[in-house]
Order: sequence, then structure tokens, then C-alpha cells
Amino acid sequence: MDINKKAIIEKRINKVGEGLKKNNMEFYYAPTKNDVCPIVESLMKDGDIVTHGGSVSINECGLSELLNSGKYIYLDRSKASTPEEAVKIYRQAFSANVFLSSANAITEDGVLYNVDGNSNRIAAIAYGPDSVIIIAGYNKIVRDLKEAEIRVKTTAAPPNCVRLDCKTYCGETGQCVSLKKSDHQMSDGCSGDGRICCNYLISAQQRHKGRIKVIIVGEELGY
Repeated sequence: MDINKKAIIEKRINKVGEGLKKNNMEFYYAPTKNDVCPIVESLMKDGDIVTHGGSVSINECGLSELLNSGKYIYLDRSKASTPEEAVKIYRQAFSANVFLSSANAITEDGVLYNVDGNSNRIAAIAYGPDSVIIIAGYNKIVRDLKEAEIRVKTTAAPPNCVRLDCKTYCGETGQCVSLKKSDHQMSDGCSGDGRICCNYLISAQQRHKGRIKVIIVGEELGY
């Protein structure tokens, strides 16, 4: 990356980091995706029960080797042989020591914005696991919640619908049907069975200081 562009990106990341800390979340900066794994490892203890939501960003950071190292009790939902077994793992996440996830967007003042279909991911971020580790590329940074909403409707949800083979308007056209309306609301969307924007979580100032840790990466990751 051009060093001048990188310098500006880092300034923006640090501004977000200050906002996260004011909101009682811990902030960590990883210059590249290769720097994420050591940070994650430093935030977990041997024997921790660890699991995660569906995340392209986590896969791109190569965390699989760490999670499968034998140091942790890893609840791997990809190993579920039936839908019922997957649901069991989703519910076990609430009593996990560590829950890993990405974010759909992070505002410049340090607020996390997440939207979910099954909603196991946003449920675990909000409550249950002792520690939540968010991993997000700098491309997830937005000015405010309105921009976060637009980001999900145009940048995050459409490719995720393609990835998950969910038959939705945004997956077919590249953006949410609600954007046809000038007065669209955050929760507006399609009415298809495959809709993945069902529940919305805004994580502002936290009551439990340090429970949520946010690693922002100086590279683009995920959707």
C-alpha cells in the first residue's frame, strides 16, 4: 500500500480506536491480517471455550490453525453434521469464554453495527460469552449509523447473500430493495424467506468494560 494512503488510514483507525475506548471497549491495531493471530492468541487463555459466528474476515486472517491447535475447547460449527447439531453449537456459544466475530460496520465515534439473519452472532455479541473479540478491516469504518445502514444494504448484505445462497433482491441486483424509497428506514428490506437482515444490533457504550475487544486491521477484509 502507498505509504501516504496508509498514514491517513492509520489516522482514521486511531480516531475510531479512541471512540471505542471511550465506549468501554478495548482497541487493538493490526497493520496486516498476518498480525491478527498473535493479538487474538494474547487475548485468550489455554483451556478457553472458543467459538465464532460466520465471518469471511476471520477466515481471511487464517485463525483456523490457532483455533485447532489443541490449546482451546473449540466449538466448530462447520463440523456439525445436522442442522440440529449446528443449533446446539449456536446455543453453547452463550456459555463460551471467547466469541470471535467481525462487524458489519464501525462508526468513527466507536459504535459497532451488526445485522443478522439467524441472529446467533449478534445475540452472542450482546450477551453471554465472557469475552467478545471483533476483527474488522479498515473498510468497515463509516462516519455514522446512517452510513452503516447504507453499507450493509449495498456492500455487506448482497455478497453475503450470494455466499450463503440466499435468494434475495439484494443478492440479485446488488443492493437492498428499500433503497428505491427516498425515506427508507434502517429495518426496511425485502420480504423473501432468504432475507439475512432480520435483527439489528448497535453496540454503543458498554456496561462491562473490556468485555468487547476490537481489532481493526490496516487492510480490507470481508464484506
